[in-house]
Amino acid sequence: MIRVLLADDQSLVRAGFRALLDAQPDIEVAGEAADGGEAVERVRSLRPDVVLMDIRMPGVDGLDATRRITDDPDLTGVRVVMLTTFELDEYVFEAIRAGASGFLVKDTEPEELLRAVRAVVHGDALLSPGVTRRLIEEFAARSKPPSVAAGLGALTEREREVMALVGIGLSNEEIARRLVVSPLTAKTHVSRAMVKLGARDRAQLVVIAYESGLVRPGWLG
Repeated sequence: MIRVLLADDQSLVRAGFRALLDAQPDIEVAGEAADGGEAVERVRSLRPDVVLMDIRMPGVDGLDATRRITDDPDLTGVRVVMLTTFELDEYVFEAIRAGASGFLVKDTEPEELLRAVRAVVHGDALLSPGVTRRLIEEFAARSKPPSVAAGLGALTEREREVMALVGIGLSNEEIARRLVVSPLTAKTHVSRAMVKLGARDRAQLVVIAYESGLVRPGWLG
């Protein structure tokens, strides 16, 4: 059973998500929070698998709450999916850098929301369908200047190559076709790179790829 915490200052939004999620046989809503501070407290007490976190909330906002959750070593198993009203939200990349596993617009299709919850539990990065590789690069261009990430040298040449392809938005299947290997082999390289770099999930691997200079804004692969 996947346990979800809903964090949004609008009770109607929470009610809508709860109705959808609780109707699924493999998902249950463990609790709700009306602001970021309450969300952090509820996460620490309930230990949900996934937090659906609104970016903009009064008091402690979603970004700050996400940092508090992902910085807590006792909460390493918790995945945060940011919720935003606008697809082109200026805080999206900052949210991913803060440790969020991805984001969704609030008016996303129900099937997409359910897929998102299930995907992040398995460590997959999540971006709404409308977020293209160019958009990822746009946010990456606003990030801090590249610096050599500790541990990047521990990657094999193939792992660095695969990580770069992850950084420009390719899926495991696309990476496999690009490198003429099986999807399972591509997934294995991605997983090994995540372990060596201490990345929580695929989304954080994308951030490291940009901030280490392995991938530069403007690359389309």
